[in-house]
Amino acid sequence: MTQTRTETDSLGTIEIPADRLWGPQTERARQLFRIGAERFPPGLIRAVGLQKQAAAQANERLGELPTAIAQPIAAAAAEVAAGRHDAEFPLPVWQTGSGTQTNMNANEVIANLANRALGQPLGARRPVHPNDHVNRGQSSNDSFPTVMHVAAAEAVVGRLVPALETLHASLARRAAEWAGLVKIGRTHMMDAVPVTLGQEAAAWARQVELGIARLRDTLPRLMPLAQGGTAAGTGLNTHPRFAETFAGIMADLTGLPFTAHPNPFEGMGAHDALVELSGVLNTIAVSLNKIGNDVRLLGSGPRAGLSELVIPADGLSSSIMPGKTNPTQSEALTMVAAQVMGNHVTVTIGGAQGHLELNVFKPVIIHNVLQSAGLLADAAASFAANMVDKLEPNRAKLADNLGKSLMLVTALNPRIGYDKAVAIAKLALAEDITLKAAATRLGHVSEADFDRWVRPEDMLAPGGTLEGGG
Repeated sequence: MTQTRTETDSLGTIEIPADRLWGPQTERARQLFRIGAERFPPGLIRAVGLQKQAAAQANERLGELPTAIAQPIAAAAAEVAAGRHDAEFPLPVWQTGSGTQTNMNANEVIANLANRALGQPLGARRPVHPNDHVNRGQSSNDSFPTVMHVAAAEAVVGRLVPALETLHASLARRAAEWAGLVKIGRTHMMDAVPVTLGQEAAAWARQVELGIARLRDTLPRLMPLAQGGTAAGTGLNTHPRFAETFAGIMADLTGLPFTAHPNPFEGMGAHDALVELSGVLNTIAVSLNKIGNDVRLLGSGPRAGLSELVIPADGLSSSIMPGKTNPTQSEALTMVAAQVMGNHVTVTIGGAQGHLELNVFKPVIIHNVLQSAGLLADAAASFAANMVDKLEPNRAKLADNLGKSLMLVTALNPRIGYDKAVAIAKLALAEDITLKAAATRLGHVSEADFDRWVRPEDMLAPGGTLEGGG
């Protein structure tokens, strides 16, 4: 039997595991919300700790809490922010839509840590009280959206952008290395005019680069914090300078330019900034899905597919086909993309649940935003290291596919006209002969002119073969 301690709150007595730092409100919620296995990630718990630390320091600075109370609270909250007590946050994502239970969980854990540091037993609720002191001048309604913004901003700046920068650098490097490798392009999944492998990789790099830019564009809307609005946005029970003092301290703690929200009603009743961020994460997922699938297609084979890229052998193989190499990193990346796209649907619906002064889908919104950001960061870094950096071009296959392409006939359009070029292509396909042979048989182009005009390396930029021989 687990040992327990008995605590009392306004609802009566309750038994709590003796060694746990949480209190009655958390234990009641733990029993009431037995829904799913999803828990908030460490990044969210870190933001909870930062929020309580900044609040305690702001209240001390403004004379709302004595130093003897504020400093133990701030120290305990800093321990939470450092990840030392993540196991003391057992509640599921599926709770009250304002995040009240997680806010109360934090109040109780931090009060117990502070009291223990002051020589008091767990559950003493003195000299530090979870509501009167840890939650001083706060409501779940303004604290949890503040936590959401802090956690989301840190996830973007500290984790996702660096991972995407790594992937961008890998793709840009391959684009430069492959700049001279001419190959056949494909549109509608069919042979098209020549491109270079470097141009294809540069397009992928540009997609990632734009994803990073889009992420950075969302950050100004994440910086305003709703803290100070308390229950409904009016700031009832806070010091007049609490909001700006709190935001300044949070900026110092995180190194991010957080500010007091100019309209906390908007910050509490709507979460458009997080819907916007989720939309960008969705766009990045779409970009990465294309990149992953392009690599998978170009690497298909090795003998019966396109085989223009050599997929790295990662040591993983088929359970029945010996030595088979599969594009595992592409598959993982595209599965992540699918999850992020689904998450964005949930965030969109959650963002639409702002009724009057409060949106009550806060936990599910931030859960999905943080999951999307974390998955994209991990998948981008993995794809860069385990796929992009190890890809090799199949030079022989690139040349073979290029040489056989009928779409090189496009270079003849300005010289002999579209209709004659079509006739050459159709004859070459019907009789399985080269374009040159078809052109000379039809009498539309001499061998010498064909060799001058149909040069894949001259078909890669505006002007094309018109700059070649006369």
